[in-house]
Amino acid sequence: MRGVQWVLAGLPVAAVVAAAAVMPMRRWAGRRAFAWERAREEGWEAERERTGARARGVGPRRRAAVAVGAGLAVAVLVGGGVGAVAGVLAAVGVFRWSARARSPTDRRAALEEEVMLRQLPLGAELLAACLGSAALPSAAVSAVGRSVGVPLGPRLVAIGAELALGAPPELCWTRLGEQHPSLAPLARCLVRTSLSGAPAAGPLIGLAQAQRAAAARAAHARVRRAAVLATAPLGLCFLPAFVLVGVVPVVIGLTSRFAQAM
Repeated sequence: MRGVQWVLAGLPVAAVVAAAAVMPMRRWAGRRAFAWERAREEGWEAERERTGARARGVGPRRRAAVAVGAGLAVAVLVGGGVGAVAGVLAAVGVFRWSARARSPTDRRAALEEEVMLRQLPLGAELLAACLGSAALPSAAVSAVGRSVGVPLGPRLVAIGAELALGAPPELCWTRLGEQHPSLAPLARCLVRTSLSGAPAAGPLIGLAQAQRAAAARAAHARVRRAAVLATAPLGLCFLPAFVLVGVVPVVIGLTSRFAQAM
């Protein structure tokens, strides 16, 4: 009974220690993703290779070190044989959770998709303006690609070069949407206008407005989710302590009285 009480008392502290041990790894992953983006934007190939090699080499060792640290902290806090078992379980859980983190290549691809999604409304509006001024589709796409910057810009420049060489517009835009899911709305819009022969300026303006509205809704949803998650540490740390201090003694006292009465 005493061992169970020690385990219950140590759970909130162990959770806080494990979270404190994992947070540096999350900040390290964020710094690595920022380094990837900076290297890609500025063309630092050597920096990109160095960053990727360091991320690949340090990742497993860092995960193991964090897992061992969390396990030792739990074992010391709980103590005894129960603490050793709880420490092993905590170390295994932290290591398996941290192993789910994406590789540097996956993080870079996800970051590029996110940046292209943010660039999509501006690119659609610029493309609508260029096409509305009676410019050739290949020239309009190339001009917009040189204006919006990476990562959307080089892809639009490549599409413009293909169109200038006489490639079918439907094939070019369909392939772009398949390769980059964040650009699929733009690709579908341009495929429809290319097949129907209708002016593309109006649908592109509507697409830009819809994407901005979706981005605003996503931002509000993240704010609401952050407000909910902010209360999680309070419940995780103080609710078990309230149960142990306020409820468990009352239950034990009532049980003892009932046992004496019988």
